[in-house]
Amino acid sequence: MIDKGTYRDRVIEFLYERLRTGDLRPGDKVFEVALAEQLEISRAPIREALKQMVGDGLFEYRPQIGTFVTRLTDKEIIDAYVTRGLLEGFSVASALGDYSPDDYRLLQQQCRQMEELANDHDQLALIELGRDFHSLLFQRCGNQQLIEYTQRLSSKLHLLFYKYWARLYSPKELRARHEHLLEVMQAGHHTQVEQAFRQHYLETGKRVADLYQQRQEEF
Repeated sequence: MIDKGTYRDRVIEFLYERLRTGDLRPGDKVFEVALAEQLEISRAPIREALKQMVGDGLFEYRPQIGTFVTRLTDKEIIDAYVTRGLLEGFSVASALGDYSPDDYRLLQQQCRQMEELANDHDQLALIELGRDFHSLLFQRCGNQQLIEYTQRLSSKLHLLFYKYWARLYSPKELRARHEHLLEVMQAGHHTQVEQAFRQHYLETGKRVADLYQQRQEEF
């Protein structure tokens, strides 16, 4: 049973986990009554959780019909990654002078850890490490609105990456791609930084879109 006072957040965690494991698939309908009974709570926090996840793009609400797991198109997936690349590239380029030697050492260490975790097939830890890596890049930005908007994209992108990371890049490629970003950052050219981040996300977005559609065709 969910603890009082954290109902909405726990519902979000519960639904996110079901999306991650595939218990909820694109196109599936979410039944509020069944969720309320399963979690032993009222429907109010479930509605609040669903509203937030609709805003994050994980679900879609159809008036008079209900709430469904979003079925993404190739374009929607690629657009999400392109947007994330634009936002992150801009934020990093605007804060290039604010990254310390300690920041770069930590980021380099995280790149090595990405390869290790990928080799160990530790998906959850790899996702968390990737989140930490990119969060550190954003911490120097100082534009709170940009950070908040990017966080809205993060849930969708992390979920997609979790499902397909093993088929996207080898462990060595995963490390090399992130090390390349650091190399471009250290070179200090703002335009090249923005281009590198856009390309980083565009490449992944195209690969994820292909794999996503292949998986939908299997069912």
